Amino acid sequence: MEAITFISLISVVMVVGLISSYLDAKYQWRLTDYFNGQCSNPFKRSETGALKQKLAEKDAKIDALSERIATLEAIVTEPAYELKKQIDALK
Repeated sequence: MEAITFISLISVVMVVGLISSYLDAKYQWRLTDYFNGQCSNPFKRSETGALKQKLAEKDAKIDALSERIATLEAIVTEPAYELKKQIDALK
C-alpha cells in the first residue's frame, strides 16, 4: 500500500469520527453509539425524554442533599456545639 493511500485512509477515518462527534454534540443523534453497536437507531429520540427525566431526578436529589449538608454544616459550626464538644472532651 502506498504511503499516500494510507495517509488518505487515516484522514478519512478521522474526519468521519470528528463529524459524527460534532453531530452527536449538536443534535444528539447518537452516531457514535450507533457505530459502537450500543443503539439500533441513532435518530430515535424516545430515550432522550427518559434521559432528561433521569437528569431532573438526579438534580432534585442533589439539591435535597445540598440542603441537608448546609443544615449539618450550620449545626457543626454553631458555637454551642463546639463548646459542648470541648466539655465532652474534658470528661
